[in-house]
Amino acid sequence: MAVKNLCAKTVKPDQAHEVWQVEDHSDYGGTWTWYVLKKYQSPEREAVNSYARWFCYVTSPYSPHGDYGDTYITTIKEAGAVKLDFNPLVQTSGGQHEASQT
Repeated sequence: MAVKNLCAKTVKPDQAHEVWQVEDHSDYGGTWTWYVLKKYQSPEREAVNSYARWFCYVTSPYSPHGDYGDTYITTIKEAGAVKLDFNPLVQTSGGQHEASQT
């Protein structure tokens, strides 16, 4: 039985399924943040598809107000991005947040 894609529904950036971030992009410099708004495949299918992509809202030094578009998963991970355990667009009452090493 196929595994259901739990991230198939498109959401808004403040409700992103996942958030990935790199503090100093290896090719372009600066902080880049990818808000994953939709995943087209299940994690099992993504693992065997080198062209797997996510629909993202991306902020960077070149686009501080963000842009929407499809992004290859390999582009995000090869840049050295780490999955955050919080969404920077959501206000919290706590202190600092840590990055997850997933």
